[in-house]
Amino acid sequence: MALSALALCARALLKLGAQPIASLDEGTAEAEVAANLYPGIRDALLAAHPWSFATAQATLPRLAAMPTADFRHAFQLPANILRTLSAGHPDRGRGLAYRILEDRLHCDAEQVVLTHIFRPEESGFPPHFAAALVARLAAEFCIPVTENTARAQLLAAQAEAEFRAARRADSQQATPRAIEDFPLVSVRG
Repeated sequence: MALSALALCARALLKLGAQPIASLDEGTAEAEVAANLYPGIRDALLAAHPWSFATAQATLPRLAAMPTADFRHAFQLPANILRTLSAGHPDRGRGLAYRILEDRLHCDAEQVVLTHIFRPEESGFPPHFAAALVARLAAEFCIPVTENTARAQLLAAQAEAEFRAARRADSQQATPRAIEDFPLVSVRG
């Protein structure tokens, strides 16, 4: 079965011992809980770590209106942004001083490349993230569906372990970043 919001929610309900759902709007208590809690939990888990599958870079369009104070230029943020990771020049994706205000990025540079977390389609979730999301959903669905706090605590601990494992798997998909321009290293010569 292809990953979808429905499939992920059904897996989470099975994990906590509830009946799976056939639709997010089928009218059952399980479907109502899943439909209302899923989007926020998914977005929070996506924003909690710089997942490689949900990280993108974009050249931001500069706005005509100038910021009121502190910076010279304002840039429009992408519509699907969940979290900003860094801002930089076109040749280097980090290193600029900036501030996010409303849906704009303010900085002094003429051009900005933004590295950010976005919300990908569920079909693009890798297995390690899907497992962590299902575990987190089961933990969050537990009290509204079963009213069992002991089970909710157990599922929350399992969800945290799945999250750590998913972060570790995702972090191994790139060359580790070296420490750059660290004053204590440069002092030692």
